[in-house]
Amino acid sequence: MGIECNLILDSCCELPRDIWDIPGVTMLHFSYTESGRNFTDDMYESVSAHEFYENMRSGAAPMTSQPSQSEIEVAFREAIQSNIPTVYLAFSSGISGAYEGAMVALNRMKQEFGDDIPLYVVNTLIGSTPEGLLASEALRQREKGMTARELVDWAEEARYFVQTMFMVDDLDALRRGGRIPAGVAMAGAKLDVKPLLSFDIDGKLVLVGVARGRKKGLRRMADFYEKMHSSDPNASLVAIGNADCQKDADRMREAVERKDESTLFLETNIGPTIGCHVGPGMVSCCFWGPDRRENLSVSDRIANRVKSS
Repeated sequence: MGIECNLILDSCCELPRDIWDIPGVTMLHFSYTESGRNFTDDMYESVSAHEFYENMRSGAAPMTSQPSQSEIEVAFREAIQSNIPTVYLAFSSGISGAYEGAMVALNRMKQEFGDDIPLYVVNTLIGSTPEGLLASEALRQREKGMTARELVDWAEEARYFVQTMFMVDDLDALRRGGRIPAGVAMAGAKLDVKPLLSFDIDGKLVLVGVARGRKKGLRRMADFYEKMHSSDPNASLVAIGNADCQKDADRMREAVERKDESTLFLETNIGPTIGCHVGPGMVSCCFWGPDRRENLSVSDRIANRVKSS
């Protein structure tokens, strides 16, 4: 069966070039500004991960930008003119305006080319390492012959089966970027703990626990994997990301392997776009598991039903 569609990804998925740089796949790059200089989030091809995070340790406070409307429109126009149905897997709307920007561009393309253009935008509702896990499987489904419309339906369901837990050194960078409430960051600082976070089903960051020290945090993450990972042998891939803390990523991998020797790994560096907000020392563990919507409280289920009605 041949390939039926093309894909557009963004650099927040953090996949290495050798995975995504294939015919029919386009990468939209975020950017960041540091000390008055502009940089492209090219997944550390021009600036190493260690250099980026060392600068942050020395006091640098980089600021991120999503792809410009013109960049998105160029990619969309090329996709339309290729005459091949195309799907864009966009960084979570819960922590970025990239999805909204893509929808503005999509509407503009429809005005120019007509409403029936075969171009689709999916709000992944996740980002960084979990987005990479989703994107890597989307690439595999594309290779298996999934159509664009099928891939949209698949991604909009699959995003809820991606389980994520990540540990950061502190919450101050996330507070400064407005990704979490100031009160949550203050509580974490007073307790002198390592925060454990995830994404809720709306694609927003949520604090799911704390640990006294990094070693205990890694154990909590490994326990989370043991409890929540899928037993399906075809869903054995675990994505582990790190923000210039390779030794902790290695410990995370060893801990997961002790839980399940059959696990396959996708290891990535936390990119500049995410790194600007989490700082050095983040470790993430992402894998396939049960539907996260089933864990909602009764009140949240009612709220979601109201919002969708």
